[in-house]
Order: sequence, then structure tokens, then C-alpha cells
Amino acid sequence: MSEVHAALVDHGHEHHPRLQHHFDSLEQQLYASTFGMWVFLVTEVLFFGGLFMAYILYRIWYPEAFAAGSSQLNIPLGTFNTAVLIGSSLTMALAVNAAQRGAKAREQVIWLCGTMFLGAVFLGIKVIEYAEKIQHTLVPGASFNFHGHTQFQETGQLYFSLYFALTGLHASHMIIGLVILAILAYKAAKGQFTAEWYTPVEIMGLYWHFVDLVWIFLFPLLYLIPGAH
Repeated sequence: MSEVHAALVDHGHEHHPRLQHHFDSLEQQLYASTFGMWVFLVTEVLFFGGLFMAYILYRIWYPEAFAAGSSQLNIPLGTFNTAVLIGSSLTMALAVNAAQRGAKAREQVIWLCGTMFLGAVFLGIKVIEYAEKIQHTLVPGASFNFHGHTQFQETGQLYFSLYFALTGLHASHMIIGLVILAILAYKAAKGQFTAEWYTPVEIMGLYWHFVDLVWIFLFPLLYLIPGAH
């Protein structure tokens, strides 16, 4: 029995309480978790890809209506939000780095909270943009009124339907990310992430960078190419 116990210790099974029984080492556990997140992100690419393809096809079919719709967006706010998200990717990368180095809990919490703050700023600005669309009756439905573009009353709703679907889906992913970041910040404050075990922060970094990358595609597609047809 003592030989079995020694073998388990040699393989690292008792070196860290976070090591699950079906893995030989924390490194193997990290690789498996990272691979699982990549598989999940592939499904997310397919999910967003369908909406992206719908947007592209409708833009090809109704270029004038989509150009008119794009002209109603607030480019300065969209640009600022893009800079905010790029900044949040930086703070998320620094949070991952701090966890990998086994930095003090305070440093990890600072970068995680910084990412949360920037994510909240992004969502706040998006609420302002949505409020503008509501104020100008640009929400698809019975009250939709495309002022100045009456010839696009029906096709204009296609643009704004896809605008709200794409940006709303993206925002929902950010809200989920903020909840997870809050949980990670709490765990980091408790000193749970060390240089030996930082898997949750690592895979959360992948998720957050993916969400930011989606916006990098959304911003030019929705805001910056009003006449592309």
C-alpha cells in the first residue's frame, strides 16, 4: 500500500488539491481544459457565423437600405467602445500573466477588476446607443419609422434587426463574462490562483479575447462601410 501511495505522490496526485483524479498532472489538466474551451469557441464561431452570413447576404441584396441604416449609427461612440474593448483585452492578458506568475492576490484582483470595469463601460455605452435608436424610432416593429428614408421602411428594418441581434448577442456574452470575472476576482482575493494552478483564469482569458475579437469584426461591418456594395 505504501508503494502505491508513493507512486501517487511521484505523479503529483497529492501535490495540489485542485488536481482532479482523472488527470496525471496539473499540466495535463490545463491542456485538457484549454482544449475544451477551444472546442466551445469553435461552436461560438458557428453561432455568430450564421448571423454574419445573414448580414452579408442581405447587405448584398439591399445595399442602399443597409448603407442608410449604417449612417444612423454613432461612429464616435463605436470607436471609443472599440478602444475600451482593446484595453480590456490588455488587462485580461495581464490578469492571466499575474496568475501564471503566482503574483500576489492584490495584483490579480486589480487586473481582473480592471477588465470588469472596462467591460462595464462598454455595456454602458451600448445602452446609450440603444437609447438613441429607441428615441429615433429605429427599433424594428410596429413603431419603426425610418425618418428621411421612407423608401427603406421595410428593408431598413432588416438592417436594424441584424444590428440588434448581433450587438445584443455580443453584449449577452459580455454580461456572462462579467459574472465569471467577478467570481474569479473573488477566488483570486482568496489566494486560490497560484503558479501551479491558474486554469480558470487561463480559459477565461481565451473566452474574453474571443468576445473582443467578435467586436473587432462587428465594428467595421456595422459602422464603417456604409457604402460597401
